[in-house]
Amino acid sequence: MGKQSGFMGGMYAVSEWIAKFSLTNLAWFAMNLPLVLLVLSLLDAANAGEALVLLVPIVVLAPFLFFPATTALFAKAREWVRKDYVVNNKSYLSYYKENYLQSMLGGFVFTFFWVIVALDVYYFSLNNTIVMGVFLVTGILLYVCTVNFFATLVHVQLPLRKLLKQSFFITLGSPILFGAIAITSGFVLMISVYMFPVIIPVFTGSIIAFLSFSAYYRFIITIKDDEE
Repeated sequence: MGKQSGFMGGMYAVSEWIAKFSLTNLAWFAMNLPLVLLVLSLLDAANAGEALVLLVPIVVLAPFLFFPATTALFAKAREWVRKDYVVNNKSYLSYYKENYLQSMLGGFVFTFFWVIVALDVYYFSLNNTIVMGVFLVTGILLYVCTVNFFATLVHVQLPLRKLLKQSFFITLGSPILFGAIAITSGFVLMISVYMFPVIIPVFTGSIIAFLSFSAYYRFIITIKDDEE
């Protein structure tokens, strides 16, 4: 009876975590639905002109939709990592509204840099593959910095300029954290895109946010322990 109870308890815990991840990811996906439809249309674009027409609204909407939605996703991930949901179980929408303005403003900054990197990768892919490789590496650096921005925004209360600066220095200051975020995100994205695309609207974002914030939080705790 004890074993059965333990097994059932384990199954309940697993189902509870699956529900947390899936419901939060579905909310995140729904908030980004206009961008998702535009990206799917972009992948099916017949020519460069059609692609450009689709890229413009993607760039314009990203700070207003993707960044606030993903910040709320990371806020939920912070709850899970710190086990704050036991005493502070805020809804996804509460975090969305709470952090909307600051995440949107940060989104303008990061979208600007993403556009520059994307244009450089596209241009040099046609002219110089070596330089293109350099900008691909820059893109990975920018990705990790963006992830650290989300994690920092939901973890500490700072003005936007300090948030951006801290995200940048954390990205450059910890090769282990950089590698953990880049490798785990890359692995999850490869599995999601090439093997199981069906999990993208259900689990992918939540898994990446949870793993990334776990690595970020461990880094922050390590720094605090060293200071003490």
